[in-house]
Amino acid sequence: MNEYDSNRIKDFTKKIGYLSTTKIDEANCFVLNTCHIREKATEKVYHEVGRVKKKFRNKEKPIVLIVGCVAQAEGDLLLMREKYIDAVIGPQSYHNINDIILAIESKKKIKLNYTEFDVINKFDEINLNKNTDSKVSTFLSIQEGCDKFCKFCVVPYTRGPEYSRSLDEILKEAKQQVDNGSKEIILLGQNVNAYKYNNKRLSDLLFALEKISGLQRIRYTTSHPKDLTQDLIEAHGDCKKLMPILHLPVQSGSSRMLKLMNRNHTIEEYLKLIEKLKIKKPTMKFSSDFIIAYPGETDKDFEKTVQLMKEVKFINSYSFIFSPRPGTPAATLKEIDGLIAKKRLAYFQNTSNDVKSEYRNQLVNTIVNVLFENKVKDENKYFGRDEHFNSVIVESNTKLSGEIKEVKINNCNQNTLFGEVVSASKKVKVEYAA
Repeated sequence: MNEYDSNRIKDFTKKIGYLSTTKIDEANCFVLNTCHIREKATEKVYHEVGRVKKKFRNKEKPIVLIVGCVAQAEGDLLLMREKYIDAVIGPQSYHNINDIILAIESKKKIKLNYTEFDVINKFDEINLNKNTDSKVSTFLSIQEGCDKFCKFCVVPYTRGPEYSRSLDEILKEAKQQVDNGSKEIILLGQNVNAYKYNNKRLSDLLFALEKISGLQRIRYTTSHPKDLTQDLIEAHGDCKKLMPILHLPVQSGSSRMLKLMNRNHTIEEYLKLIEKLKIKKPTMKFSSDFIIAYPGETDKDFEKTVQLMKEVKFINSYSFIFSPRPGTPAATLKEIDGLIAKKRLAYFQNTSNDVKSEYRNQLVNTIVNVLFENKVKDENKYFGRDEHFNSVIVESNTKLSGEIKEVKINNCNQNTLFGEVVSASKKVKVEYAA
């Protein structure tokens, strides 16, 4: 979501003559887009601002803007502690960035904190600005905010309540992306499968996107189990451009812990969803998020989380020790001893790595369909992803970017598959274990 927001900020600021640069010392304006999901994000802001101050010690000061969820959550604190910051702009207010920059340029007296939940006007402004992202695989924001109020999560407080964009405007932006060269679109939302606009749901949007000529692949993230409705499950079997991989955060393998977290689903319900999706789409694979050592987690609760990993065999997982977020209900709970938490995390990640390694080794000597995104810098190699979002690298003397090719996987490591493009004369399909 932040990457998408950053790209749209660039589209906005082009209108007032600001172009992006990779050279910090030549910048006239420094925009730091931030995330508040994990701890220490605020300290990273001060570190980055300190880096800018050092670069411009003997030069004219650039405009310094802090954007995103840290700005939303701790904007007043940032402005009070670091006077070098010119303004803070929340994630639902960045469409005002041009007016803010122009006011600072002209040295007008303006307010410094822009953190209103102005998502309607934000999307209206986004709709008026053409998306210029020209990558093979691009992000497209369709929904923001969350109404679930999991006790550990800061999103409802930094992104606001759930709000969905107009289906027509989403399709318009998707067509712009395809015209720019995109072959794959990844739909984004804090709770993307909660999408609902004028009785149109995510499944309706998926089938509408499928009709766009030139668009070859569709993905979406991140989902909540409570909004994985039957029509969406059906879409996974019937929408041909929708890839057979779903990121479905579960957070814990213990129903008791899920209740403490206010997740509003049980492990039994979660597993039934997995089963339904596999029946509808036998090639479906899953990835998930896990919070380790959430307050109140016992050894038995943790063992259930490990067991869930082994049972579902998530091909990717993102696991972290519980990180209390200021302002959330869980922030006041008694934390589990740090040594115990680290031990549990290490054990869980070793288990998940074993599951992932077993899956990747099964892919060796099979053929997968890869959408190639770009050339590996300074090498005769190309990077792409298969249908299950696995990273794949091949050597090639011909340009592959934007092409979907069949690739025979020769070997792998923990993060990447390595293979060769299959020539027309050598196309032999190989089955592999599910």
